Amino acid sequence: MNQKVLVFLLPNFLFGILLFGFFCKRQKNLTGAFPDPTEDWLSIQNDRKSTLASVCQKNKLLKLRSKLDSHVANQLFVEPKHKFIYCEVPKVGCSNWKRIIFILQSDFGAEASEIEHDHIHQTSLIKKLASYSPATQKEFLGNYTKVMFTRHPFERLVSAYRDKLLHSEPYYSVTVANQIKAMFRKTNKSSEKVSFQEFVSFILAKPPNSLDIHWKPMFLLCDPCNIHYDILGKYETLGLDSEHVLRVIGAPESLHYPSLKRYGSEKRTNGDITLEYLRQLNSEQIEKIKRLYQMDFLLFNYTMNYEDYFSLNG
Repeated sequence: MNQKVLVFLLPNFLFGILLFGFFCKRQKNLTGAFPDPTEDWLSIQNDRKSTLASVCQKNKLLKLRSKLDSHVANQLFVEPKHKFIYCEVPKVGCSNWKRIIFILQSDFGAEASEIEHDHIHQTSLIKKLASYSPATQKEFLGNYTKVMFTRHPFERLVSAYRDKLLHSEPYYSVTVANQIKAMFRKTNKSSEKVSFQEFVSFILAKPPNSLDIHWKPMFLLCDPCNIHYDILGKYETLGLDSEHVLRVIGAPESLHYPSLKRYGSEKRTNGDITLEYLRQLNSEQIEKIKRLYQMDFLLFNYTMNYEDYFSLNG
């Protein structure tokens, strides 16, 4: 009796296994079942690095230097405990990355929210690569994990304007604002804030290398053609890229990238806000701004068709 039952059940059991295997294979084909998120992230990283390398070569941006440019060395922050180098690109989450570096190298067990914005930009506890000897700089660049983050050039520009010219930070809202007013107004005693159009005209009147770091082209800040960054993060994928950076450098698992903002009540600069400001510019200004940030667009694979880009991503 048992043998008969076994003979009856065995074909059904085998058929069930085959059916399950077929179903799993079909699901995988249809949905890419069981994808490896890390594998996807690494693939995106490879694409970013490949695009960058191709544009660097095509535009002859590779340079043989015996010594790192001092302006670039001043943008690079070093965290020796985790062998981590971060290139500061203002308006791309740099304040929070400095908080991360402070926490990683300190023994205070501080929370990111406890570290004030002004303090993190003034503290001497976070070392710049420029503070080390050329030999040590070379050693660190060869052995540390190097990271830079980018953002769509237009969105970064609008963010810089909103942050620096519309708030009451003395240097920008008074000193820089008065420089702009002197260039474009009959009297600079006007209390009216600098317009976005005046701000853009002011930027376009200066050589790119002399621009303030908050709106200087990103590739000039970090020199990605000659410093081989291990991770190329983007503001558009900030959360995901940041988590991978922290895991790669061996940061404590409890540490995550903070989403802190200096002016908490104000909406972050996004696609819709960026479009509002860009529409205040004339076509000539738009074309000149595109030329100013052309290498950023190409190296980091951002589209210049801003209407389409921000309509989709706003």
